[in-house]
Amino acid sequence: MPSHLFADRPAPQPPAHDAVDALIHRARRLRGDVDAVGRNTAVADEDDPRARWQRALCDLAVQHLDNLDQHLGQLKAGPPARRSTARDDRVTADGASAGSSANRVGSAEWNLLTDEVSWSEELYEIFGRPPGSPPLSLDDLPSVLLPDDQPKLTSMVTGCLVDGQPMDGEFRIVLPDGQVRTLHMTGEPVLDSEGCTASMWAVLRDVGELRRSEETVSRNRESARLDEHTERTEPRTAVELQETALPPWRGSLRLPSPAPGALDIAAHHLPSAAGGLIGGDWYDAMELPDGRTVLSTGDLSGHGIPATSATAMLLGALRGMAVAGIEPGALMGHLDHLLETSMQPALGSALCCRFDPATGLLSWAQAGHPAPVLFRDGAGRQLPPPDGALLGAASQVAYEQDEVRLLPGDVLVLHTDGLTRRSDRGAGPEQLLALAPRFAQARDAQECMRGVVEEFGGTERLDDACVLVARIGA
Repeated sequence: MPSHLFADRPAPQPPAHDAVDALIHRARRLRGDVDAVGRNTAVADEDDPRARWQRALCDLAVQHLDNLDQHLGQLKAGPPARRSTARDDRVTADGASAGSSANRVGSAEWNLLTDEVSWSEELYEIFGRPPGSPPLSLDDLPSVLLPDDQPKLTSMVTGCLVDGQPMDGEFRIVLPDGQVRTLHMTGEPVLDSEGCTASMWAVLRDVGELRRSEETVSRNRESARLDEHTERTEPRTAVELQETALPPWRGSLRLPSPAPGALDIAAHHLPSAAGGLIGGDWYDAMELPDGRTVLSTGDLSGHGIPATSATAMLLGALRGMAVAGIEPGALMGHLDHLLETSMQPALGSALCCRFDPATGLLSWAQAGHPAPVLFRDGAGRQLPPPDGALLGAASQVAYEQDEVRLLPGDVLVLHTDGLTRRSDRGAGPEQLLALAPRFAQARDAQECMRGVVEEFGGTERLDDACVLVARIGA
């Protein structure tokens, strides 16, 4: 294929200016529309991977349209041989800087018979070489490439000159000032009348900025894909973690089962009205080796996997210390230290009660948590809370402990603050106390829990909630 710039043949006629002008107008109009979309996208949350990906795509599209505008301008001006040789940094009528090499296209021909090398003026700019300096021969061209890319260029040129194959590839050059530029080169051999290679022509384009834009799009697309995958899988993983952390029993439990005055226990988890990610709420009831029972509820800040994994850690520690016989007040201090020094510090509230069925004595402590509500003889009241700050809020906090004696038929309700925290139309603490007559008539803890769910299950809670009901047996 003869060179489009330097082959010995009549110069091609440039396309009609009106047609090129129409294309330039359409390209610039489209560029303005795409840029407007990009500006609108930039208003979105920059922390959203999908918004960053959309913005990067718009930037890449604008880059392509700017390239198209420059190429159409060169097409309108005609072949380099017919263009002005003045080389300055003026701004052309097309609005592009003539001295800018970014995304410019240059041409070259290497004559194998005469060793003559011809470069277009744009190619001097792309290679950062002064006008009028000798153009690089095929032997000298690899010297300006990065060492890793030299074999690639040698293979392309050899395939073109020896095998008559077209060239199409990219390599990086080092400019005189040390900057690295990525070029894309296409070319073909020019054959003489006997079918032998007489010369080789090539078109070289600076694609560094374009490749960087494409890499930005790729990174943001991968980030958006990962974010979408996380959004899809995190709720399920958080639920699985919560299921692992919560006690193995569900619904109701009687502890200790053979003893008089045993606790009849029911528990339930109520999701938030938003139905979003799982929070760090928990409930627990466990019989201790000495026959006493430990009850607890709590709530850690945050949602999703971080909250549920921290809940699992905290609840495991609570169970272990309760089995070891640590008092509720001291236990809260150990939980506070554990949460404060964990890899993912968080704030949390907790309530820990230890009940002795032999004496009816309930020992309890709290850390910034709603106090238990005691229902007796058709009336309800919240127990006065001993002092206790939120877990993880301060160092070396002392947690007080209190005691109350429970009677047969008493109902004790432990809950996280999501149950009675008000929203615009949500149920408040008074709705819980209003259940006292119903609890007095209930036959077991499960029936009491049904009353709680009926009263609070349809309210618009701001957060998840856990409820544990313990009824003292006769």
